[in-house]
Amino acid sequence: MSAATAPEDIPAANVVFRQSAQEIADELIRQIRRGEISQDDALPTERDLCAHFDASRPTIREALALVQHKGYIEAGGGRRPRARRPALADVLRNAGGTIRDILGDVESNAHLEQMRGFIEVGAVREAAIRAGTVDISRIGAALDSNRQAIGTAAFAQTDIMFHRAIVAVAANPVILTLHDMFVSELLAARPAERDPATRDRIVYDEHRAIFDALIRRDGHAAIDEMDRHLARSFRDRLARPGP
Repeated sequence: MSAATAPEDIPAANVVFRQSAQEIADELIRQIRRGEISQDDALPTERDLCAHFDASRPTIREALALVQHKGYIEAGGGRRPRARRPALADVLRNAGGTIRDILGDVESNAHLEQMRGFIEVGAVREAAIRAGTVDISRIGAALDSNRQAIGTAAFAQTDIMFHRAIVAVAANPVILTLHDMFVSELLAARPAERDPATRDRIVYDEHRAIFDALIRRDGHAAIDEMDRHLARSFRDRLARPGP
């Protein structure tokens, strides 16, 4: 190769830098946010995207996966990916997976327990103040299901639904989503018990005390009962580590 054709002598204007999958994903997200690609509109075909971004098909597929991960497209069902705006639950769910990846199991569980305390104690305070007849009926129905499930495999799920019914009174989608993602996970992951019926009865009795305080509209008592319930539950998990 002569000096005239050496790579360093090629004018910069003639050098083509291909966009990365992340850059392509960012541009597609910008177009969806600005409305250039409307909600529920199908994205261009992979072939058209390859031509538009001067990118290979694997790069385009990687970019689409990144866009989907951030909640800006919906794919599947044999259709081309369609534009959407991410729901709050999607954003929090993605963040939650990252949090669990970053934190170790012990540290992660400790932080989740602390967050559960903030959510549940705040929620029961709100329920004592704001719960209407329908809310109380829903919490009572969840409590009754919890009682009927004592000693059965269904108890864990009824435990979750009792707490969820209290959290739902606040009508805050952020708090409810966090509860569904993290608190439900904590409750469902409890270690096995040698005598589940006895443990279940203790849990139910604590739930009953919380509900009775809500019926009386006694916010202080409801908070105290929830605090005791959460503290006892956490101590039990520490005393019986999983395999």
